[in-house]
Amino acid sequence: MIKHSIRRRIVAIVAGLIILMMATSILSMVMVGRLGHLLDELTTRYNPANEHLTRIHVLSLERALALRRMVIAKMQDPPDEAGYNARKQLYDAKNAEVDREAQAARELINAIIADTDTPSDNAALARIESRIDSLLSDGRSLLRKETGELLALLDARDFSAVRDRLSRVDVLRDELIQRIDALREEMLQVSRNAITTIRGQQSQAVLISAIATLLAAVLGLIFANLVSGGIIRSVRQLLEGTRAVEAGHLDRSIDVTTRDEIGELATAFNRMVVQLRDNQRVRETFGKYIDPRVVEGLIDHPNLTATEGQRRFMTVLFCDLRGFTSLSEGLVPQGLVRIMNRYFSLMSEPIRTNRGIIDKYIGDGIMAYWGPPFVDEADHARFACQATLEMVERIETLRREVPDLLGVRGTPMEKCDLRIGVATGEALVGSIGSDIMMSYTVMGDVVNLASRLEGANKVYGTRNLISGRTIAAAGSALEFREVDRIIVAGQTRPEVVFEVLGRNGELTPERLASRDIYREGLAAYRERQWDDALRTLKASLEAMPGDGPSLALLARIESLKANPPSEDWDGSWRIEK
Repeated sequence: MIKHSIRRRIVAIVAGLIILMMATSILSMVMVGRLGHLLDELTTRYNPANEHLTRIHVLSLERALALRRMVIAKMQDPPDEAGYNARKQLYDAKNAEVDREAQAARELINAIIADTDTPSDNAALARIESRIDSLLSDGRSLLRKETGELLALLDARDFSAVRDRLSRVDVLRDELIQRIDALREEMLQVSRNAITTIRGQQSQAVLISAIATLLAAVLGLIFANLVSGGIIRSVRQLLEGTRAVEAGHLDRSIDVTTRDEIGELATAFNRMVVQLRDNQRVRETFGKYIDPRVVEGLIDHPNLTATEGQRRFMTVLFCDLRGFTSLSEGLVPQGLVRIMNRYFSLMSEPIRTNRGIIDKYIGDGIMAYWGPPFVDEADHARFACQATLEMVERIETLRREVPDLLGVRGTPMEKCDLRIGVATGEALVGSIGSDIMMSYTVMGDVVNLASRLEGANKVYGTRNLISGRTIAAAGSALEFREVDRIIVAGQTRPEVVFEVLGRNGELTPERLASRDIYREGLAAYRERQWDDALRTLKASLEAMPGDGPSLALLARIESLKANPPSEDWDGSWRIEK
């Protein structure tokens, strides 16, 4: 479906006008080009053809004069042979020039006829060309014959016959000149007709350009009026609807009559009015909830307000600030408040950007969860792990900012760190509270496990511990390592726990080597191969000095070597706190 946008309609109008203007310009250029071609033909063919015919007339008169001077030179006593010969050469030269001028005139006339791009009178031009040919072949042949006989009589010095023959030559010459003049007049008339045609086409070009320009202006005004009128009507409806909403009348809606941006705006306005009506109910029903994502979710799914709760597969996160006690003892209340506000801001942002719900703040701890209806069941474990990694990365930012927040250097914050526990499993989700205050929260073993995993970081010197079910559901976007198999307080089933190391493809070679070596040491530990485990874990520490899980297992193995476990021990370790 083609989207009708206001801009597209306006651009279409402008494009149409531009096309019309271009068509007008092209038409004008074509017509001007034709006029130029006609003018070129007039100046390069018609006028030179007339000039050639005029020169034929002049040359005929000059030949007649040369012939008379030849007669006079012969009739002198004694005859002027030198003058006669000179006049004879001039006479012959003029005769050749007449042939050349006639041939040039014929070629120009034939070129005009052959040019089909010009509206010339080809019939008249063809008659003129044929008459020039007849003039050269017939008229001049008879004159040349009479002139030859005249010259023969002149050489015989028969002057009486010469005078008689000269009269006949003059008559033939006058007839020839009259025929040449008639040709010239006819050629001039054809030239005048061509000039008339040029003037007519010039007037036609001006008229067409004026009509096209006027048409473009009229169409532009019509389309602009139609578009602006439709926009103004729709905008007025929106303005009236907005004023009605401003006055508190939420039962008003706008008719959507177009599919452009104004229509989309009207549709959005109607949706907004519906949302405002729903929000009135939301303020009364969900005003007790804290996290905006909870409110949004409950608006989209009103059945979540049921107090009986629902069982859902969720991922829960607990975060705690290690060293908070020593930090709080060394700071004044105002400084501590600034640090904690900044701490909660930094750590809450990764949770929310990864679509998590912050359930509550507990002292310096944060509880958050992911799951339906806020996040699809296939994605919440991955989002929780991504949030965990981003939170770990932000602890260095907090350490850098604390001195500026307090205005001092060397604060206890430099020793503070994060402890994060993440677990995935079935949880009870629902609205819990009193008649005046309620909370949409999660409860169950998964919440206890996440909390215990957060505390277990103390044992392993890690910043995060992730349950095995979370890792299985998170996919391959992040790099993990198995840390241990533990039994937390309140549970009897062992849980395999992991540590988020970083994003896939971003770990250093040293970190990857340490992970692989630690895996071998953990396997040897579970097989009770204490010496191999000790050697391998020490190698892990060489690859990654200060690695908390390696140190923890080394200390545990030394204890187990002194006090071996029972035969049915499966490598699980109980965490009491």
